[in-house]
Amino acid sequence: MRYQWNPWHGCQKCSPGCKNCYVYYLDQLHDKDASEITKSKTNFHLPLKKDKKGRDKIPSGTELATCFTSDFFLKEADEWRKEAWEIIKKRRDIQFLIPTKRIERFSECIPSDWEDGYENVIIAVTCENQKCADKRLPIFLNCAIKHRYIFASPLLEAIDFSKYLKTRKIELISVGGESYENARLCDFDWIKQIKKTCDIYQVKFSFHQTGSNFKKDGKIYKIKHHEEYEQAKKGKKTLEKL
Repeated sequence: MRYQWNPWHGCQKCSPGCKNCYVYYLDQLHDKDASEITKSKTNFHLPLKKDKKGRDKIPSGTELATCFTSDFFLKEADEWRKEAWEIIKKRRDIQFLIPTKRIERFSECIPSDWEDGYENVIIAVTCENQKCADKRLPIFLNCAIKHRYIFASPLLEAIDFSKYLKTRKIELISVGGESYENARLCDFDWIKQIKKTCDIYQVKFSFHQTGSNFKKDGKIYKIKHHEEYEQAKKGKKTLEKL
């Protein structure tokens, strides 16, 4: 089971990968405006909540997907982030996985006792194309962070991560295509190349979803969103043979 904590919701588009943002798409289905950033009224303190038996609602040892419907380092969330960091410090028994497209704001958004990073925080930088990788990853590698992931998602073109992986500072790359209506093409050849690069530098690799518009062996497949994860599992068998 994948647990998720969204202390705030909504985001401002800032990058090519944001064009068909899944949060905007899903909010629109419910007549909501995803560009409006709001603090969660019910789940802001979710990591600290207990069930009726007094057990933690988020079990110890969980990797908790954090702020997946926003960006943890949004300027609009500056007034709430200090409290969120306090919650993260109180739950040192779980790993907080925090993705961002705003790594340039990282150093001004960390708490005073951060030092070289919290052991229970993973920062994942999103890179959808080579330009974004080359802009964000040099900043990322120079930040004080204990655990670093790269999310190559939505993958929009072939990306060469070699010079970043050779630093041995990246623990994992997770790759996925774009979902829902108007999804841009994701080519399996791009994914295979990233997998090969990860193998060279002994970096963990994950192929989490195909996307809704997927090209494999010269053929384009239109895949329903709920089937993207299962199709990615099938693709993993091919990747394991590389």
